[in-house]
Amino acid sequence: MAGKSNGRMDRINEEVRRELSEILREEVKDPRLDNCLLSVLKADTTKDLKYCKVYISVLNSKQPKEDIEKALKSAAGFIRRELAYRLNLRNTPELKFVMDDSIEYSIHISQVLKDYNVPEGNEEANEE
Repeated sequence: MAGKSNGRMDRINEEVRRELSEILREEVKDPRLDNCLLSVLKADTTKDLKYCKVYISVLNSKQPKEDIEKALKSAAGFIRRELAYRLNLRNTPELKFVMDDSIEYSIHISQVLKDYNVPEGNEEANEE
């Protein structure tokens, strides 16, 4: 029985994540969110559907992350109404946005490793 419940919550979380991605991309009009690539990495909804943590990744933004967080927080009511309209859930969860820099961090680590492993113009590194 617990497996079914987890499967149901997984489906709900995935549906919430997909709809939030679309809402953020197409519906939210805030100048603080212009010219930045927002990705909804994960939606983690409580079983009673009252709360949902939304993990957001931001790439290529000149805006400080604090401004992006403020923009998302100020748009949360609108986003929640849009979500309620699109999804047929008993309750529409209250949204809490969490900035997740794991993608940004992994890109940084990849670049560091690439720079470390392939020194430019240094042929000695390849000789053993």
